[in-house]
Amino acid sequence: MTDDKSFDSQDGMEKDTKTNRIEPVLVTGATGYIGGRLVSRLLDTGYPVRCLVREPRKLESRVWIDHPQLKVIKGNASDRETLHTAASGCSAAFYLIHSMIVAGKTYRERDQELAQIFAQTAKDVNLPRIIYLGGLGETGDGLSRHLESRREVETTLASTGVPVTVLRAAMIIGSGSASFEILRYLVERLPVMVTPKWVSTDSQPIAITNVLHYLVTCLDEPNTIGRTLDIGGAEVMTYREIMQEMARALGVRRRLIMPVPVLTPRLSSLWIHLVTPLSQHIARPLAEGLKNRVVCRNNDAHQLMPQRLLGIREAIEEALTARQTDNVETIWSDAGPMPGDPDWAGGRVFVDRREVEIDTSPSTVFRAVCKIGGGHGYYAADWLWRIRGWMDRLVGGPGLRRGRRNSQVVTYGQALDFWRVTGIEADRSLQLRAEMKLPGEAQLSFVIEPCESKSPRCRLIQTARFKPRGLLGMAYWYAVLPLHRIVFSGMIKGIRRTAHTIQAKGNHKVRVPQTPA
Repeated sequence: MTDDKSFDSQDGMEKDTKTNRIEPVLVTGATGYIGGRLVSRLLDTGYPVRCLVREPRKLESRVWIDHPQLKVIKGNASDRETLHTAASGCSAAFYLIHSMIVAGKTYRERDQELAQIFAQTAKDVNLPRIIYLGGLGETGDGLSRHLESRREVETTLASTGVPVTVLRAAMIIGSGSASFEILRYLVERLPVMVTPKWVSTDSQPIAITNVLHYLVTCLDEPNTIGRTLDIGGAEVMTYREIMQEMARALGVRRRLIMPVPVLTPRLSSLWIHLVTPLSQHIARPLAEGLKNRVVCRNNDAHQLMPQRLLGIREAIEEALTARQTDNVETIWSDAGPMPGDPDWAGGRVFVDRREVEIDTSPSTVFRAVCKIGGGHGYYAADWLWRIRGWMDRLVGGPGLRRGRRNSQVVTYGQALDFWRVTGIEADRSLQLRAEMKLPGEAQLSFVIEPCESKSPRCRLIQTARFKPRGLLGMAYWYAVLPLHRIVFSGMIKGIRRTAHTIQAKGNHKVRVPQTPA
């Protein structure tokens, strides 16, 4: 009996020798909102996939991480050598890199730099095609800086002669997308809204499921090569009408929306920052783009790649259902580079260390630890945490509104309110780094040690570290020191209570993936 499969040593993937060899597809931005969902669809369709990511540990929680047709390559899109290795031998590459998350005015220049490197590398390795997801909008003068940057990237990617397929989309409606979260928070929290005049601008939103269909299907449609195609949903509405659709889906009263001409993109982005989880640096490009009419100019994409396009209400309901059932695949806040760990050696470091013994197994305590943040809160003095969150929002920080992607699962790189998961080892430890605005570097860690003398019993060690920057940082630490007895003492006691509750219910299954130390 013969084996119909052979092993490809280059990619560590099995190939079916009954059919022509399928060349791998490169996906950049696989840790981002779109890329994280695209990879699974490509694998399900039978494509071998290579992912170029800065931090592979951010992918360890994905259900597809152990797929035999997947190869993860650690590297940066600005590293020509690594990019050359990743793109060599591929049949196509998805360019899903966007630097809008970079603060300040540098995102446009950064986008150009990365696109130039990618285009030249694609030419050097004879890549057959590039697929880019851009922004929908009227052409010509008057585009926002955000849409102008997208157009410039399109031009740069095609500058070396490699065929580029550009799919231009307007607002993407999906659980966890930046634009969807802005819409949801505004409608959910504000029964009366004073808005810029752009609420009367036409838009053709598209559901994330329809976007992913176009991205995957265009690989098998040769007539999309070298084309720029507008992709949109089944309906065209003004932003005002979309907000009212969101209100209906959320089950709240119809919102009173009062557009005024004096609200600039800067003021709008500041307001979005205060009311929604997004920072003003991300909100401003999005707010600027809302002034442009974003409607498909033709139906070419749908004719070449037919599918059932979701209406706006259906797309919103699908996204809300995913949130309610803890089934959010990817979220905007998990994208972007991981901050480097501060150098805790040298210089003054303030430490608040507490420990407690708990009469449960380490896995039960770990489950209780991983409930921290989001809707569950911080076990004690949640009103103080909420005040701190509001103060952080006022000075430009993320505050508490980012919440968490899933109420049960904690993964490396995940955002938990104004914390970021920088280390996780199932049943043993969780490490968080503060992303709130602080005059220094802050870290909160939980370590679980089994007690050999008595089982099941373990020791939970909770440690808060703060490395101040100058006198202001030292003043900050001493100012909040009196609150630590309330906040941190209450937190470790709350974790112990919750662990006992979980133990009593006999529910200590851990849904957190194991990651290397």
